[in-house]
Amino acid sequence: MDWKPASPDRLCAFVSLCLCASIIVPSATIWHRPFVPYEPPPELASLSLEEIAALQAQRKLPPVEQWRPTNVSDSLMTIRADGRWFHDGGEIRRAAMVRAFASLLWRDPEGQHWLVTPHEKQAIAVEDAAFMATDVMRQGDALAFRLNTDDLVLAGPDHPLVARGDPELPALYLSVRHGTDARINRSTWLQLVELADADLAVTSQGATFSLVPA
Repeated sequence: MDWKPASPDRLCAFVSLCLCASIIVPSATIWHRPFVPYEPPPELASLSLEEIAALQAQRKLPPVEQWRPTNVSDSLMTIRADGRWFHDGGEIRRAAMVRAFASLLWRDPEGQHWLVTPHEKQAIAVEDAAFMATDVMRQGDALAFRLNTDDLVLAGPDHPLVARGDPELPALYLSVRHGTDARINRSTWLQLVELADADLAVTSQGATFSLVPA
C-alpha cells in the first residue's frame, strides 16, 4: 500500500508531539538535533532483577496501544536487518533519537509496523525485526535481555522467545511490546546455548523456550 510521504517538518512535529523532543533538522545523509543528555543503563551483568524492574518502570513508554489516529502517512524510514535506522537513505546515528522513535513503534495484525502518536501514524519499513537483542544474563529464574535501544526485557510468558527458520539455520526472536519483536543476534544466541539444557531449551520466569524451531 502507498502512503503519502511525511515531510521532515511533520516528522519533527510527530516526535515532539509525544516526546517533547527538540526540533530535528535533516541533512543530506544524517539527522542532527541539539544535544539531549542521555545516560544508557548500566551493564546488564551488574544489574539485579529489582534494578532491572526499576529501570523498566522509569522508561515510561507512551501508551500507543490506546491511540487510534486516523491520519496516515509514510515516514520514509527503514529499520535494517542489522538494527540500524534510516530515513530517506540516510542513517539515523543518534542513539537517543532512535530510542525516541522506537518508543512509538506498533505492529498491526497484518505485520505492518507504524510510528504512532495520538493524531497520526506513519508507516515504517522493517526488514526483519524492529529491535535487536545484543546481550543476555540469567538472574535467578529469569533471562534478562538488553536491546540495541538499551531497553531491558525479561523473557517469560508475556515476552516469549520464538524460534523460526530451520534447525540448521535457526533465527530466534523475543517478543518486546505492541506486537514488535527483537532478533537475537548471534553472540547473544551463543550465550543462550551456554545456558540451555541438553535439548537446547531455556527457561525464564516459569516458561520454557526452544532455541531451535521444531
